[in-house]
Amino acid sequence: QVQLVESGGGLVQPGGSLRLSCAASGSIFRVNAMGWYRQAPGKQRELVAAFTSGGSINYLDSVKGRFTVSRDNAKNTVYLQMDSLKPEDTAVYYCNAFILSLGNPRWLDYWGQGTQVTVSS
Repeated sequence: QVQLVESGGGLVQPGGSLRLSCAASGSIFRVNAMGWYRQAPGKQRELVAAFTSGGSINYLDSVKGRFTVSRDNAKNTVYLQMDSLKPEDTAVYYCNAFILSLGNPRWLDYWGQGTQVTVSS
């Protein structure tokens, strides 16, 4: 059983900062791609920032220069530092990871439960 557990969401004023964390746990053999998506009400889920399987990093254009994704491979954890937050960043943020678990020969996509980020004055 593999789980992704997110933390760090909340309410922040425009211009403020938040740091999201996502830890993968369970019967993990290896974690490959890992990152963050978000979904605002009435909109499709979109990639925010993620490490690709090749090790590069992709960012949504609207967050470049404001958000920074990082990871701790020893802890199977990915972080999202969000600075200069704007009201349009309001969404549920989801962690995503591509994981090979013990006892299963297939790489599978896993999602966290989501954490709400609200940017409002």
